[in-house]
Amino acid sequence: MIDRLFRSLFLIRRVEEEIARVYPSDKIMSPVHLSIGQEAISVGVCATLRPEDVVFGTYRCHALYLAKGGNLKAMIAELYGKFAGCAKGKAGSMHLIDTSAGVMGASAVVSSTIPTSVGYAFAEKTRGKDTVVACFFGDGATEEGVFHEALNFASLKKLPVVFICENNYYAIHSTESARRGGPEITAMAQAHGIPAIKLEGMNIEEIIQSVGKAVEEIRNGGGPRFFEIMCYRWKEHVGPNDDFGVGYRKKEEAEPWLANDQVQVVGNKLSEEDRRRIEIAVEAEIAEAFAFAESAELPPDSELLSDIFRTH
Repeated sequence: MIDRLFRSLFLIRRVEEEIARVYPSDKIMSPVHLSIGQEAISVGVCATLRPEDVVFGTYRCHALYLAKGGNLKAMIAELYGKFAGCAKGKAGSMHLIDTSAGVMGASAVVSSTIPTSVGYAFAEKTRGKDTVVACFFGDGATEEGVFHEALNFASLKKLPVVFICENNYYAIHSTESARRGGPEITAMAQAHGIPAIKLEGMNIEEIIQSVGKAVEEIRNGGGPRFFEIMCYRWKEHVGPNDDFGVGYRKKEEAEPWLANDQVQVVGNKLSEEDRRRIEIAVEAEIAEAFAFAESAELPPDSELLSDIFRTH
């Protein structure tokens, strides 16, 4: 179990570090929202899910895509705008999808995948399946009206969905206290009749234990569950750089989170030999994926008119 967790955490960290390294070259054809520092949430939650369960994510979706088993080559090719990308090079970093792995798509529109995930959960329950749907979103998404509409419907219909709020303290540059005068996020979920738990401190074992219990309750017909998991992004809101000099936050605020890096915490539980073996294999996989993206073809001109929705 520890080796699988470390492999997933290390893969996500190193992929995003490589994205940050390549990004200034302009080879990557879309903005990137990095999950560095937040990886343990996606890895921990996805560790509790079955292969047939599905996830919906936000524009900060690299960690979720990889944690659920999304194809790495297709992901990097998508960032490069190549036809071999997971969305044929048309979507970029913010709209990753791999339905074969249960990654049902991410969206750049804040909170838009919350109702989508609820709709999917409703469909699966109607079909009589025991699929669990995991819906990931940031703290800023809880300030959209559709958040309440979706939670109310999920509660009313006892839908098989686990809501995962990744609260990294900021909606772009604004703190919660500057945006909202109401109750805590978990209290808003509880107001809709949904059991809600707030997890502090970014501990992957606690995430697995708490979310795993909730997922089993959901699968057994217990209805939706809600988690607010506190975290901290290490990089700027969008882009590959540090932003502690911008003025809205200080480096000192990040230091406890940097010291509690779950990639290192989990990695230190392995023997030196096992850890090195995993790291070597992951580095080779990443190098192969970026080489694949570099050499892949751009979409043909005919793709301009494909996958287009229109009415007559």
